[in-house]
Amino acid sequence: MKENQRRNHKSNERNTNAQKGNDRGTKARTPNNRTTSRGGVDRFTNVQGRKPRNTRTSDFSNGKMHIEQDSQEEVNFIFGKHAVKESLESGRVNKLFVDEKAHGEQVDELKDLATKLTVPIKWVSKDKLKELSDGGVHQGVVAAISPYAYKTLDELLAETAEVDEPFYLILDSIEDPHNLGSILRTSDAAGVNGIILPKHRAVGITPVVAKTSTGAVEHVSVARVGNLTKTIQVLKEKGFWIFGTDMAGTDYRKWNTKGKVALIIGNEGRGMSAGLKKEVDELITIPMVGHVQSLNASVATSLLIYEVFRNRKG
Repeated sequence: MKENQRRNHKSNERNTNAQKGNDRGTKARTPNNRTTSRGGVDRFTNVQGRKPRNTRTSDFSNGKMHIEQDSQEEVNFIFGKHAVKESLESGRVNKLFVDEKAHGEQVDELKDLATKLTVPIKWVSKDKLKELSDGGVHQGVVAAISPYAYKTLDELLAETAEVDEPFYLILDSIEDPHNLGSILRTSDAAGVNGIILPKHRAVGITPVVAKTSTGAVEHVSVARVGNLTKTIQVLKEKGFWIFGTDMAGTDYRKWNTKGKVALIIGNEGRGMSAGLKKEVDELITIPMVGHVQSLNASVATSLLIYEVFRNRKG
């Protein structure tokens, strides 16, 4: 009943705004340019991803990552030249570990930057770096860093209060760290204002995420919340349009991206949860004509991010 009331209210509100030409400072939305299709599809099978290599967070509990009782990861080590450089510049590095046989311009740049920032440097063997990076592709450098500082929803909203048309991503239980890292990288490139993650049953900011993002994790605000449904309700109260992803929905090329936008991206295998689907104002789809009717989660997200970028930046 409440959902129907909200939709009826929105329809009346949009008609009124269309007459007044004052839809939160943007071109008025009307029912003529908004689909009402909901589809009834259980999941957005366009958005899929690789099976996580490792969904047990305890594999990172060997001294390189602290796991709290609520499964929140606290990253203590980060690796890879780009990721380490960005962490150094953000002031989060406490100690730099360098391959004792490493050399070259990039290594010298990292050493000079660490020296300038008075970050201790320790020369170690490749075996030690392999241990610190948990077998990751470290490129000869590993950094001990302060735990990642997630923002609260209130902090994220305050940070973007002066932005005319903020754009958030809400990631509904993304599990593959490579997907999250790629999404962070694209988000930084296209100017996404914030990413919202759930605290439970989803990957957080891990060393693999940071490495895959090539340091973008230091430039995109990430909030972590306990309940996505309540978060969406708060965003609605703040004037955000909530969009979801599904096989049955509006072609993303016809998507009206004006105003404050929050886009929900579903889990790699299960898609968007049924509870969140009830909260959306509109469902968006990526049409396909090939034999494989699915896209990797980070690829699909990138397409949708750049559709917003294209509509706003031209």
